[in-house]
Amino acid sequence: MWWFQQGLSFLPVALVVWSAASFVFSYITAIVLHHVDPLVPYISDTGTIPPERCLFGIMLNVSTFLGMATMYVRYKQVSALSPEKPKILKLNKLGLMLGWMSCFGLCIIANFQKCVLYYIHVLGACLTFGVGSIYMLIQTILSYLMQPELHSKDIFWARLAVFLWSCSSILSMFVSSVVLYSGLYGQNLVQKLHWEPQERGYTPHIISTISEWSLAFSFLSFFLTYIRDFQKISLRAMVSLQGKTLHESPQSFRAEEEALFIAGSI
Repeated sequence: MWWFQQGLSFLPVALVVWSAASFVFSYITAIVLHHVDPLVPYISDTGTIPPERCLFGIMLNVSTFLGMATMYVRYKQVSALSPEKPKILKLNKLGLMLGWMSCFGLCIIANFQKCVLYYIHVLGACLTFGVGSIYMLIQTILSYLMQPELHSKDIFWARLAVFLWSCSSILSMFVSSVVLYSGLYGQNLVQKLHWEPQERGYTPHIISTISEWSLAFSFLSFFLTYIRDFQKISLRAMVSLQGKTLHESPQSFRAEEEALFIAGSI
């Protein structure tokens, strides 16, 4: 059995590989069609013009569902490992809620392009990266609280390092973007897809785009730390019938079960 076939480790692997492929394929398509500059464009710029917009959207929508599934499995795993620790259980539920909000933001990014509905796209980015960073923080805290009995110290330090990486990328991107879009370098820069090195604002633009790519891959790196944990968990669905037929009400089914139980007792 291969390492990615153990337990549910294929989920974070699929999430990371598929999401990275969505960035790379849309970037290559946009470069080949000369829709953006080859030197570090915004990730969103590579998914603005058809046909790469279609590819970018559908692939990120799949990443959204993979992310939700991965976060749910992580939630169930922590719940099963710490069933009698209220503090961990509360943090775990909060983490799942914030994680799914981050996934919803990714869905917004995929379907509302930067050059079409800018403010909705920015809202999606804030949910994805802002709320997503809080999710990473909660998972890092959970890793700390669960060591050394349930978590190794190496995993905690790895997640802490990736979280700090994402925070530095967010800070760099925020500062450079505020400077770039402050109006000092012209108007309608949101619609601008091609930059020349001699243009005013080129330096903060490059810092902003590099920070965005760094931020995206810091998130993917965080989910890579789930692989070892997911090798030790599996989930299965259990069917609970509420009636013997599809037209029977649950109440009548329970009444019949109770009557059979009483008759058997007699």
